[in-house]
Amino acid sequence: MMRCALVVNPHSGRRRGDEVAAAAHTRLTAAGAEVVVVRGADTSGARAHLETVIAGGLDAVVVVGGDGALHAVLDLVVRHDLLLGLLPAGTGNDTARSTGIPVGDATAAVDIVLAGHERRLDVARTGEGVHVMTVVASGFDSKVNERANAMRWPRGNMRYNLAIVAELRAFSPLPFSITLDDRVIEREAMLVAVGNGPSFGGGLRICEGAAMDDGLLDVCIINPVSKAKLLRVFPRLYRGTHVSLPEFERHRVRSVTLSSPGIVAYGDGERLGALPVSAEVVPGAVRLLSPVPSP
Repeated sequence: MMRCALVVNPHSGRRRGDEVAAAAHTRLTAAGAEVVVVRGADTSGARAHLETVIAGGLDAVVVVGGDGALHAVLDLVVRHDLLLGLLPAGTGNDTARSTGIPVGDATAAVDIVLAGHERRLDVARTGEGVHVMTVVASGFDSKVNERANAMRWPRGNMRYNLAIVAELRAFSPLPFSITLDDRVIEREAMLVAVGNGPSFGGGLRICEGAAMDDGLLDVCIINPVSKAKLLRVFPRLYRGTHVSLPEFERHRVRSVTLSSPGIVAYGDGERLGALPVSAEVVPGAVRLLSPVPSP
């Protein structure tokens, strides 16, 4: 009998987390699983609760929420080599989208967990030991995030859109030093993103073409463009069509270090801290319960 932890972010997706978790608990229990519900007042509280549950023996972690909820417990899943199930209930859900787990259909997502098909995925690990499933981003996007997080009004996507416009007024290309495996390049760039997967932030496909199981990280650079062109180009990041632009540059590496004065990095949409930040790929570190098993 499988013993699994159902990690719930009750605030995910406009508080859909509890609803999705209740239905999942019923079905998993009916299928013979022993289910322990893990929650906390915030992500650190849920994480502390999960550590206690793992100490008592566990086979799988099923995260009800988005990429932020997964990010909070990802290192525990990797360290203890636990199966990972995803029931998308967040605002981002990029890991789910990138791996074919249906977003907006909780019943189908639970079906995938119950089917038990295991797929090995890579993860990006920073020099500080933080694990990132999707993208480490820095530059224009991280400056927008910093501005949006400091705003009290409005809520949701409108706050992010207003932060884009406000940041664009003062933004200029940033000096980056980028170490690609054992090679250093210097660039002025609008942004630099390190992708384990293709997207983050609810479908921002900055690293379009990145595969989560190829043993490599995609370092994607947008070289300097005018403010007017950046404003036009930014929506293309949601479609992944920016990769055809002459200002787009890609490198595939096993490790990378990003450095730029006064710039911070975000991973899975969560603040990692000031650059420099290093990341390396850890191949096959995540055992995802997936629609399609690994070959």
